[in-house]
Amino acid sequence: MSMSELDDSGDGKTKKKRGRPGRPPAPNKKPRKSPLEKGPMGIQRGRKANGMTQQNGEGDPVTLFEVVKQGKSAMQSVVDDWIESYKQDRDLALLDLINFFIQCSGCKGTVRIEMFRNMQNAEIIRKMTEEFDEDSGDYPLTISGPLWKKFRYNFCEFICVLIRQCQYSIIYDEYMMDTVISLLTGLSDSQVRAFRHTSTLAAMKLMTALVNVALNLSINQDNTQRQYEAERNKMVGKRANEKLELLLQRRKENVSFTRMNKLSHQLQENQDEIENMMNSIFKGIFVHRYRDAIAEIRAICIEEIGVWMKMYSDAFLNDSYLKYVGWTLHDRQGEVRLKCLKALQNLYTNRELFPKLELFTNRFKDRIVSMTLDKEYDVAVEAIRLVTLILQGSEDALSNEDCENVYHLVYSAHRPVAVAAGEFLHRKLFSRHDPQAEEALAKRRGRSSPNGNLIRMLVLFFLESELHEHAAYLVDSLWESSQELLKDWECMTELLLEEPVQGEEVLSDRQESALIELTVCTIRQAAEAHPPVGRGTGKRVLTAKERKTQIDDKNKLTEHFIMALPMLLSKYQTDAEKVANLLQIPQYFDLDVYSAGRMEKHLEALLKQIKLVVEKHTDTEVLEACSKTYSILCSEEYTIMNRVDIGRSQLIDELADRFNHSVEELLQAGEEADDDDIYSVLSTLKRLTAFHNAHDLTRWDLFGNCYRLLRTGIEQGSMPEQIAVQALQCSHYSILWQLVKITEGAPSKDDLLALRRVVKSFLAVCQQCLSNVNTPVKEQAFMLLCDLLMIFSHQLTTGSREGLQPLVFNPDSTLQNELLNFILDHVFIDQDDENQSIEGDEEDEANKIEALHKRRNLLAAFSKLIIYDIIDMPAAADIFKHYMKYYNDYGDIIKETLSKTRQTDKILCAKTLILSLQQLFNELIQDQGPNLDRTSSHVSGIKELARRFALTFGLDQIKTREAVATLHKDGIEFAFKYQNPKGPEYPPPNLAFLEVLCEFSSKLLRQDKKTVHSYLEKFMTEQMMERREDIWLPLISYRNSLLTGGDEDRMSITSGSSSSKAGSIRSKKGRPPLHKKRIEEESVEGSWMMRNDTLQTPGALQTPQLTSTVLRENPRQAAEHLPEQNSEPGSESDYVHNPQMQMSWLGQQKMEEVNRKERTAMNYMKARSGGVRQTVRGLMEDDAEPIFEDVMMSSRGQLEDMSEEFEDTMVIDLPPSRNRRERAELRPDFFDSAAMIEDESSNHRYCHKML
Repeated sequence: MSMSELDDSGDGKTKKKRGRPGRPPAPNKKPRKSPLEKGPMGIQRGRKANGMTQQNGEGDPVTLFEVVKQGKSAMQSVVDDWIESYKQDRDLALLDLINFFIQCSGCKGTVRIEMFRNMQNAEIIRKMTEEFDEDSGDYPLTISGPLWKKFRYNFCEFICVLIRQCQYSIIYDEYMMDTVISLLTGLSDSQVRAFRHTSTLAAMKLMTALVNVALNLSINQDNTQRQYEAERNKMVGKRANEKLELLLQRRKENVSFTRMNKLSHQLQENQDEIENMMNSIFKGIFVHRYRDAIAEIRAICIEEIGVWMKMYSDAFLNDSYLKYVGWTLHDRQGEVRLKCLKALQNLYTNRELFPKLELFTNRFKDRIVSMTLDKEYDVAVEAIRLVTLILQGSEDALSNEDCENVYHLVYSAHRPVAVAAGEFLHRKLFSRHDPQAEEALAKRRGRSSPNGNLIRMLVLFFLESELHEHAAYLVDSLWESSQELLKDWECMTELLLEEPVQGEEVLSDRQESALIELTVCTIRQAAEAHPPVGRGTGKRVLTAKERKTQIDDKNKLTEHFIMALPMLLSKYQTDAEKVANLLQIPQYFDLDVYSAGRMEKHLEALLKQIKLVVEKHTDTEVLEACSKTYSILCSEEYTIMNRVDIGRSQLIDELADRFNHSVEELLQAGEEADDDDIYSVLSTLKRLTAFHNAHDLTRWDLFGNCYRLLRTGIEQGSMPEQIAVQALQCSHYSILWQLVKITEGAPSKDDLLALRRVVKSFLAVCQQCLSNVNTPVKEQAFMLLCDLLMIFSHQLTTGSREGLQPLVFNPDSTLQNELLNFILDHVFIDQDDENQSIEGDEEDEANKIEALHKRRNLLAAFSKLIIYDIIDMPAAADIFKHYMKYYNDYGDIIKETLSKTRQTDKILCAKTLILSLQQLFNELIQDQGPNLDRTSSHVSGIKELARRFALTFGLDQIKTREAVATLHKDGIEFAFKYQNPKGPEYPPPNLAFLEVLCEFSSKLLRQDKKTVHSYLEKFMTEQMMERREDIWLPLISYRNSLLTGGDEDRMSITSGSSSSKAGSIRSKKGRPPLHKKRIEEESVEGSWMMRNDTLQTPGALQTPQLTSTVLRENPRQAAEHLPEQNSEPGSESDYVHNPQMQMSWLGQQKMEEVNRKERTAMNYMKARSGGVRQTVRGLMEDDAEPIFEDVMMSSRGQLEDMSEEFEDTMVIDLPPSRNRRERAELRPDFFDSAAMIEDESSNHRYCHKML
């Protein structure tokens, strides 16, 4: 339906036209009351004769907008007052309503009564557009704050209540609704975002209210017709005659078949009228705005069509309307996709609607499943929930591949996504279909729980997912949906301990390991009541209910595993992986249960099993688990501490005696020691080292024998690698425990000196181990050196601990150099070279990752020494110079080190940066000789590194002023450090370094540039200033970078004279675009080369034909065409664009030709833009939405595939009442692309109109 039809006025009552009709004749109309006679209604109070409103003396709201905005009055009373005013004077009441919509859009204009009577809607809207306030892009629907949030709610409620209160008479008078719909249609077609947004929201809420009215009409019509048919069918037989007599009697009371029939016809007429109204809104507003350029408007349309389909499914839940939701699933904005999914969720929740959704499901199922991987997490969560609803409605709707796409999301790091996927997994695999039968089967098999099969299925799922290190994520994902299953620890223990009964398969070794791992994860989840590391933002405060559940769960698991854990350890004590997992369980116990429940015998059983595990295993993970378990059980807050401490001391006594004895035998045997001697020392030392980590074993004096082993290995060079590594670690723990004792007590001077001697001797041993032939020994010694130097640094005396000054160690230059050389030899290496020995191994990739992780730890340990001023900062130069080459591996560590050192000393950090660049430059000179190829990748790499370093100085030049100036000073001195042996007419060997230094010139203040330039001239001779050969270009470039923005002329490359035309050939386009800025920077770096990549002015674009209601100039567009008047001469852009400074005579001729073309094009663009500014209005907001507001948010191919068939699909045909409901012919598949593009031309006509 065209806008002309909507705007046409007529005198007769016609249902076809939706425009604002002319005022029908009212011969018996009462004379209009004066404003003061119109009751206490706030809307009428203070009204002028021309329809404008004004504030009364008391400041009460006098317009609908103010009443609704403040929300002090009940909405029904506001609507009732408006209805009363409408009955008195329709025009003035409608004028109130029109101004209400205008003001709700943020427009300050007011529609007057003469405008309403004499102007068409398009003219009124154009007039209001001219009065629109452009000072702010905000309008009531977008302003933040509680007041405006409440206003939006009141706005929607007002429209719904208005239709509800008018549904019996006023909406059928063919005046009020026609006027409102015509106005909203015109506003929704405006290019003013505020008008379009507000009117679309109003129209969609209006449509929702009309759908509710249509639903009530349909119900009433069905009820009336059913009563009519029932009474008519009873007029058979004697009773029917009696009933007829009764009906005749009721006829006297005005209740007859005639009236019932008349009522039915009246309902049908009302229903037809409502259909016409809804068709007008749907065809005139929805089908255009659901693809609006503004995401909020599209979201409103999709949200409301979902309401219509759920509210009145008989009329709206068909392919004609579902397709709009399906198409919008591809929307670019997550907000709109989210509304689509929520609308569909409301439909799929009702299983009775599934038959009507079958075709839609088949057509868009793949898209919905793919949205589970949406980049917006909120959208992905709702997509998973929708897929879960589809699964609940019909398990056959999803294929195995569809389900697998959702399964793996239980391992997502985003917890809401994982939880939603866990709900889907629970519905698909872990929900019991027949609980009673499964419980009966479990009893017959002697099981206490019917969840055995489900737990087996959980284990199989975990193994098939091949993400064994993520068991905690799987448990957390299922925790909310499958808590009953995951807390069934009795069933898990039965499966692990008991032999399988008949009909059950035996758990394999992998399945047992997986079940133990899952069991431990469920215990942790129940005891800690928070997600695992990597999920969530941290521990949140538990509610009282959650806290009670946590306590109950902890008591339940403690009581169960106090008895079950010793049996599990006994069964699996030879399996290191299973034992290491099982030994994590005691840390989640409520240890008071041991004494409160008189379960000391179970404690003895547990300690016995742990001791057996320690004696059987030398695996580090198992031993550390045993050590941690002893540490937990020995907590002083529990009464069982003494009993556990006795057992621990007995175990350490045995291990220490065995260690001392085996060490003596090994040292006595010397080079003749056999494998048994070595194994005895190594196995015992591993156990003691693991326990020394968590327990104070200083009274056993393990340091002495460990030091003897290390000294022997250094002197004889024959100590096994593993023994040396373990001895270093055990000695380190011993020193730390001695330091703990000293810091916690009041140590004497002798104690401090004794510890100092121990630390000094151990540091010397570690330093000597840096030259060991075994890499693991060297790496261990390096890490321990870094840790001890950090611990025993000058920071040890902070916090009123000056008495510990004797323990402070400062590394000498020799040790610092050795540490630095170790980093350079073992960290900054090619990974492929290191892993050549394992090339071809199946676990090659995993080994590379592990090796990289180890090297990162080494670099981080050394970097901490630099950051805390333990190692001199200049040593960091060797680290910083690798920033670009090893950016992917260590970029974050180096960048953080640079940031921290700058905070410590800005000037020294700047000197370190320039030193790193000088080192790279010297290495390049050594490789390539003094004649560098400045176009080579090596030189470009140094310049790029300098550019990165320059970016780290930030934007605040005042703070970094002195540091940057010092950097330039050192760089200049380095460039002129050596004279060319060939004579003064040749450039210094390091002169090319000035080209690297150019990257830092932009960080100098203007006055500092002059100072640096003056400092540079001290090193320059008169001959240098006159030289213009290519070999002197670094000096010329650096001088020009210092003179940028200054008053002096810069040196010309092609001529010996100073450039007198600086700034004369400036670009008149103003500031270059961001995407061209880097091109200009490159032209500065390579200024000695001719650049042919001149930026061309784009061709003229056709002026779009707009349907705007007002045409005005956009001040922002006008500003873009103004030349930059205040540009300073002698800037960097002059150097870039001035041909006399860059190229030969031939190149100059080419550039002049290009400039001539650019000036011609710019003149044309200026002339054209002047015309455009007269025709293009500038009402778009700061969010820079495209001016073509009605473009479908999809590609061309999707646009063709999504074209609507207006004649067949946009007419709202409400379902007939039951007396006339017939089986209609099957509708075509509206999801078929052929059906979608039949009426493509009609869509294109509308798009051309909007464009």
